[in-house]
Parts: sequence; structure tokens; C-alpha cells
Amino acid sequence: MTETVLNTALVANNLPIPSALGSLDAYISAVNRIPVLSAEEEQRLARRYRDEEDLDAAKQLVLSHLRFVVHVARGYQGYGLGMGDLIQEGNIGLMKAVKRFDPDQGVRLVSFAVHWIRAEMHEFILRNWRIVKIATTKAQRKLFFNLRRAKTRLGWMNAEEVSAVARDLNVSEREVLEMESRLSGRDIGFDAPVDESDDAPPAPVAYLEDHSADPSLAYERDSEEEHQLELLRDGLAELDARSRDIIRRRWLDDGHKATLQELAEEYGVSAERIRQIEANALKKMRALFVA
Repeated sequence: MTETVLNTALVANNLPIPSALGSLDAYISAVNRIPVLSAEEEQRLARRYRDEEDLDAAKQLVLSHLRFVVHVARGYQGYGLGMGDLIQEGNIGLMKAVKRFDPDQGVRLVSFAVHWIRAEMHEFILRNWRIVKIATTKAQRKLFFNLRRAKTRLGWMNAEEVSAVARDLNVSEREVLEMESRLSGRDIGFDAPVDESDDAPPAPVAYLEDHSADPSLAYERDSEEEHQLELLRDGLAELDARSRDIIRRRWLDDGHKATLQELAEEYGVSAERIRQIEANALKKMRALFVA
């Protein structure tokens, strides 16, 4: 299902679209009236969609879980973004979850879908919270969302609070301080305003120095990145097929990263055995980078 299909389904079921002006309260009230599926109904619909590609079954699965998307979206209201936009993004995550849901895994759709719903909302928040991206790596994203919840008061954290947050999130104190600085900052335009007078101070762009202008430095960076990629390819080639598959699905695949338990069930071993294989494979690959 696409967002357009979902919106069509909402209209067909007399439900307003959450982003429509003035319809958010009506939308929330309407989705709360949609009956919750029993475990048996959910399994039946999920199998119909998986085995027969029945879009009506997928629509029912999505509609019955729209209230859960609203519940998750309420937890992100403190980021200054529209509730309707958050719900729309969460609905996209819900549709992705329905598409990938396997009813034979023995879990309810809501437990599986929460990851996809939050992932879409997180991506939307990070894209729109500031003009300049505040978190680009996985570690920075984790810090961004957890640090906002961890701060107990306004203003800068003291040393004890910084240490506590770093310990709880398993990151360095330097990373905590850097993210706190980003959270406390604001966007500043580099270019001068159109109506700026001659007496105004120079815009920030006037002070910027382009350190990447040296072609030799750019070539050196590109060469180093290519070297690292070559080492990664060599490291994967040295592994046996099972180890290579585990590393690829745990670390390199885009989107859903396989869990230890998922791989354990697939290979017929314990999750601890998968962890050991993963650790040994990473050790072998790491040796190439430090050689």
C-alpha cells in the first residue's frame, strides 16, 4: 500500500486524512472507533495478504492499527512539528510493517510495527527539526532522541548529569556535550538578508574558508575511502558463506537489520552461537584494517 492508497482507504471508510486542515481531531476520534482485531482475525488477514496479495486484507490491517500510530505520535509532540504530519509519517511506517509482516513468527503486528512507525517519525523529525541536519550518524540519532528525554531541566547540564547520560547511553562525555550544544543552538543564515544595509556587519558566509578546495586533499580523501571499501570487500571475501551472510545482514544491509534471534532460527542454532560467529568474523575483518 502507498500513502495515496491509504488516503483513498480513509476516505472510503469515512475517515478524514490527518494532514487535512482542521480535521485532526475528527481523524483521531474516527480511528479510535475502528474495532481492534483479535489475534485470530489478524493472523487470517495477514495470511490472505501474504499468500494471495489481497489488498483488502492489508487495508483492514492498516486501518485497525491507525489508533496505535496516533498513540506513538503523541510521544513526539515536544519537537515542535505538526501532529498531523507525524501521524502521516507513522502511517507510512505502518504500511511498510504490514507489507513485511510474517504471521508465522508468533508475534502481534503491533509489536512488529512499532519499529517501522518510529523509524519513519524519527526520520521526519530529523529532516524538519532544523534547517541544518543535527544528527547524521546512527550514534548521533540515538543521542538526539535520548538526550532530549534525559535532560531534567532547562539550561546546560552539569558534569554529573553529563556523566550519567554518557553512562546510560554508552557514549563518551564529549559526544554528549557536542549533541547538547547542537540542541541548544539555532539556525543562522549564512547569506546576508536581501534588505541588509551597507552598515550591517558581514554575513557569516564572508568568514568561511573552503578547506576542501585543494584538489590534492580531495583526491587523498577519495583514495582513502576507496582503500577502506577495498579492505571491507577483501575482509568479506575471506569469510565463509555463513559468516559473510551474518555480517552483511547484521551490519551492511539497508533498512531492517536482522536480529540474533532471527538468524538463529534461520540457521537452526542458538542466538549465542550467532553472536560468537559474528564476533569472530568481525575480529578477522578488523585485523585487515589495523594491519
